[in-house]
Amino acid sequence: MNIRNLSDELSATTYPGRGIILGKSGDGKSMVIAYFIMGRSENSRNRVFVEDGAGIKTKAFDESKMVDPSLIIYAPVRVLGNATVVTNGDQTDTIVEYMEQGKSFEDALRTRTFEPDGPNFTPRISGLVEPRHDRYRLSILKSADGDPASSRRYFYEYDTPLAGQGHFIHTYQADGNPLPSFEGEPAEVRLEGDIDAFTAAVWNSLDSENKVSLFTRYIDRETGETQTRIVNKNPN
Repeated sequence: MNIRNLSDELSATTYPGRGIILGKSGDGKSMVIAYFIMGRSENSRNRVFVEDGAGIKTKAFDESKMVDPSLIIYAPVRVLGNATVVTNGDQTDTIVEYMEQGKSFEDALRTRTFEPDGPNFTPRISGLVEPRHDRYRLSILKSADGDPASSRRYFYEYDTPLAGQGHFIHTYQADGNPLPSFEGEPAEVRLEGDIDAFTAAVWNSLDSENKVSLFTRYIDRETGETQTRIVNKNPN
């Protein structure tokens, strides 16, 4: 097994972009979720996470400085019954709408592609956590080596995940201009500690200049009870 140290994986590049970590806690009692955003421009950095019902949404920290809300203002996390959806864009709503119709996570994402933000063509990353079924899903939708004429869709299924293990996927392989899309399968990472230790490990491992906001959640597999943490670089 090639289980990587989470902190090392997070700090491997100064700009992984937006990232999703899903897995199971070390004691095996909880499903684990993390979603973070980073930014290089003033517009991207001018954001915070705020609670929105059982989920969260992005919000401008300073409304007067918001230039273009498209692609940066959305609901990253929504809850539908026992399922929690987490994504880096408005495909969250597409997934929820399809699941409400009895269709699947994959059905929804087959209607979407990467973001229209050339020359980066940022991948759309998405996750689905179902504690009652002891499973989670990840997906990435990306252009073909930066060519917007062709789309590539990848889906990863993790049933009965092992305690203390998770998977990490992010939008960019590294910093650059244009930004290179994530490559390969989600990284298998070690998950340790309670939610506060996990939150600190993720936040402290992200580049201090570029990190913007972090959401973490532990979901008890037996009771469905949740613990949630939100960290924003911009002061509340």
